[in-house]
Amino acid sequence: MDEQKQKNNKTEVTLNEKGLEILVAKFIPTSQYFERSFEMLQKQIDGLYAGQKDLKNDMDKRFGQVDKRFEQVDKRFEQIDKRFEQVDKRFEQIDRRFEQVDKRFDQINVKLDTIIERLDVKIDAGLHENRSITIRLFSFAMVFSAISMAGLLAKMTGLF
Repeated sequence: MDEQKQKNNKTEVTLNEKGLEILVAKFIPTSQYFERSFEMLQKQIDGLYAGQKDLKNDMDKRFGQVDKRFEQVDKRFEQIDKRFEQVDKRFEQIDRRFEQVDKRFDQINVKLDTIIERLDVKIDAGLHENRSITIRLFSFAMVFSAISMAGLLAKMTGLF
């Protein structure tokens, strides 16, 4: 048991006024400590605000440069638009020229059609004339053959 009492004595702490003051001083900081901590926090916050302002100014400058670049790009696009308008005018001229060429080809087609019709008429007339000549020649040949046959029959029968 003596050992147990000694162990219990070791774990027991006696608190007096001075010990209590030391405990309070160790665990509860003074108001000066809080003031210094708040001042440090305020300085850090002020530094963050200053950094944000610098960042904002830097971003404004950069966006201003980007805006200038966009203006340059817009000017270039306007130049390109003008070029396309010139190209469109050229295409309109080309379209007009093609329309003129189309009209000329239409005129040539009309002329070719009239020439072909004339040729058809002449060819048809020639074919008709050839047919009539062929019929005449065939008729002549038939008549000649008939006369020859009649002469042959007459000779065979002794009429001549």
